[in-house]
Amino acid sequence: MPRFYCAAPLVSDTELDLPAGAARHVQVLRLQPGDAITLFDGRSQDEYDATVTRMGRSDVQVHVGAARSMAREPARQIHLAVGMPANDRMDWLIEKATELGVTSIQPLMTQRSVLKLSGERAEKKIAHWQSVAISACEQCGGNLVPVIHPMQSLTQWLKTPAAGQVDHQRLLLSLRPGSTPVARLPTQPGPAWFLSGPEGGLSPAEEELAIVAGFAPASLGPRVLRAETAALAALTLLTQA
Repeated sequence: MPRFYCAAPLVSDTELDLPAGAARHVQVLRLQPGDAITLFDGRSQDEYDATVTRMGRSDVQVHVGAARSMAREPARQIHLAVGMPANDRMDWLIEKATELGVTSIQPLMTQRSVLKLSGERAEKKIAHWQSVAISACEQCGGNLVPVIHPMQSLTQWLKTPAAGQVDHQRLLLSLRPGSTPVARLPTQPGPAWFLSGPEGGLSPAEEELAIVAGFAPASLGPRVLRAETAALAALTLLTQA
């Protein structure tokens, strides 16, 4: 059954005009009045049965039916802080991380980052990535849409309360000797921040800053993985813990 995201809170037994993006999708699928769809608002694990009631030239109205709770999210909240990879690899990373159940993504500008944006260009890019996450949730069945945070430099972010949450497990992807393999980390039920670099990884100085800030070095083994591959491999291991 087609699934659509609605930013406005959903309420059972009400009529609703779908947001523009969802309405266009309904029209592309050539759905008709009486057809059943599923709605979610990204605020909880609830999703709602709905029925198309009216098709306009540019708008679609639906009747929102009963809610049902669908436990499809990982037991652990995993937040990913990542040095942004170049080109369209960040789109792919956000899509796949959303499918795996990431809670939020913090895009970072680092010494080796190719992509460095600010101002309006940065805001447009964040809005685009948030739409990528929404589309991935619609496809994969996730009902909690991950938050894509505004871009920050790594040094700025390490000084924020989010990076300093001592009740979160804080891990740094690193190839330095002595780093604990992610697969062998002690199982912890609470949330975690996982910090991963861009192409070429974090610089030695940036790794030191992260360690001083409370991030423990962790490894995925001796192979050098692409930036997006490494982040997703770690996310997979942590969400399954």
